[in-house]
Amino acid sequence: MKQYAKDYTLPSEQVKPMSIKTIETQHTSGVYAKRDLTIVRGAGATLWDDQGREFIDCVGGQGAANLGHTHPAIVAALTEQANKLITCPEMFYNDRRAELLSRLTSLAPKGMQRAFLTNSGTEAVEAAFKFARFSTQRRKIIAAMRGFHGRTMGALSATWNKKYRQPFAPLVPDFEHVPYNNLGKLATAVDNQTAAVVLEVVQGEGGVHPGTTEYLQGAQKLCREHGALLILDEVQTGFGRTGKLFALEHHGLRPDLLCLAKSIAGGVPMGAVLLGERVNELTPGIHGSTFGGNPLAASASLAALEVLETETLPQRAAQLGDYLINELRSIESPLIREVRGLGLMVGIEIKAKVAPYLKALTKRGVLALPTGLTVIRLLPPLVITREQLASVASALQEVLTE
Repeated sequence: MKQYAKDYTLPSEQVKPMSIKTIETQHTSGVYAKRDLTIVRGAGATLWDDQGREFIDCVGGQGAANLGHTHPAIVAALTEQANKLITCPEMFYNDRRAELLSRLTSLAPKGMQRAFLTNSGTEAVEAAFKFARFSTQRRKIIAAMRGFHGRTMGALSATWNKKYRQPFAPLVPDFEHVPYNNLGKLATAVDNQTAAVVLEVVQGEGGVHPGTTEYLQGAQKLCREHGALLILDEVQTGFGRTGKLFALEHHGLRPDLLCLAKSIAGGVPMGAVLLGERVNELTPGIHGSTFGGNPLAASASLAALEVLETETLPQRAAQLGDYLINELRSIESPLIREVRGLGLMVGIEIKAKVAPYLKALTKRGVLALPTGLTVIRLLPPLVITREQLASVASALQEVLTE
């Protein structure tokens, strides 16, 4: 096979130059609505496009960049491990996987000493549903309105938004939805045929709605009383985002299954579901994953967990989150309906569609997310500086008061 140097390009007479945007538009699947930006580089909470323009990143890889971009510890871990072993299926033992499993379960709530490693959040949710049904020998799974758990068929069945669900009906049967933060409605739905209740500690895609302690502890109690399992989806809230390593710590919860992903490996694709004592012993062959727990991702995750601890990022998220939310609540704008959040997971609900305001923020060097039609969502890396957050608040004040 002919080898080419790294900087080799085909002669211009063979291939006409094409822009990155043109190439992606021509060949992408089409499932993403593209913004008119080509991001090529990142460091910390800053991103640059192909024109050299600088942006403060409040998209944060949709929650996967808690450690920011190109963190030296993640880069070093990937480089070192890539020179040793990249892939190793879980049919074999592996040193990095074993170390990660030990570390991850040591950080989990008491009694969670087992884990299944995946490649994404939706895979963690799918595994949790299978384990719940296998363990309880029941079928019914109860989820919350406004909840979002993923786009694969099982996770989609628990997701509320009809926009995501309707094109793919019929979905997996025996899923029910009840209002979030309404313990009475949940109590009516949970019975002795319920395999599991799945909840987010803070609903992200649903508009950044934090759950109350009364509701979440009540859900846990209902599951115990009826022999059902409590699944907490911390795909977005885990690993320091809300000011605690896991958001469940705000409420003293002990779930039976804990779904994790996003920032578990410093931006490298990875997920996990942790299993509590009430989940029965699983048998070989009921589930699997070719890439789950591969040594490369495991090494990145070990490095990410070390950084979260040594740089005290959850505590930093708590302090900076309080600062940001207070700054945003001080904005005097008739457009703002409510500012809510926990740590550096912040939602600004306005009385208009957010799309024009996201564009206006981009022009001012701030990248942010929508959630629904009327909520601006901020998920900045936990390494963001106070000065950068002040610039974010100033930009938001400008676009929401013009």
